[in-house]
Amino acid sequence: MRLLVSIAAAIAMSLCLNATNADDPKPLRVCLVSGSLEYDSDTSLGKLQKHLEKNYLVECSRAFIKTESDLPGLENLDKCDVMLLFTRRLKISGEQLEQVKKYCLAGKPIVGIRTASHAFQNWLVLDKEVLGGNYQGHYKEGPLCEVRLADSAKSNPILKGVQSYKSAGSLYKNTGLAKDVDILLTGSIPEHTEPIAWTRNYHGARIFYTSLGHQKDFDDPNFLTLVTNALFWTAQREPVVRKTP
Repeated sequence: MRLLVSIAAAIAMSLCLNATNADDPKPLRVCLVSGSLEYDSDTSLGKLQKHLEKNYLVECSRAFIKTESDLPGLENLDKCDVMLLFTRRLKISGEQLEQVKKYCLAGKPIVGIRTASHAFQNWLVLDKEVLGGNYQGHYKEGPLCEVRLADSAKSNPILKGVQSYKSAGSLYKNTGLAKDVDILLTGSIPEHTEPIAWTRNYHGARIFYTSLGHQKDFDDPNFLTLVTNALFWTAQREPVVRKTP
């Protein structure tokens, strides 16, 4: 009798543990692709990684620039849930460029930051074809950019907890976006206003891009919240706050 009771108890405990494990959410796997030397993206994405892994159920992997033609770590794209792209005019080729193209053209989630619009010098069509942008350079540096939420997008989950703020980064020229984008943010300097954040679907995948991404943006909680929300949204996941031990 005691043996039967022990067996029953063990089975019940096993079922309970299995149910608990099944209910536990899996970490969001983010591959940080860095190679924008002008904006010191390695440092900025390092800050972002600390913010994500400290506060949310996120695990980051890295593909950080070695030289303008060498971007090691791209094999992490094979097992991530979403790629965050922040490179500038890199000249990778061969297998490395094919790894990026394979990921993007397969219809997988992407979050593009600032110079992602011209991420790879030998694949500039990424901007129009995948991100839905139309990068035409930028206005002169100097005036702070007034970041405002688009009226039509204030209920968008990516903007939850995001407020208008001022960015030190020069305003990018992006008039003439793809027709299927949804504009989330606009940026204004005297006499000029441009779209600076939007979403679209590409081959069934959710895409988010923002021309924000100056070094000082990574110290602003509004920007960090924007990027965090975008990562979970593109992966079709709800943000999960990390439990404190």
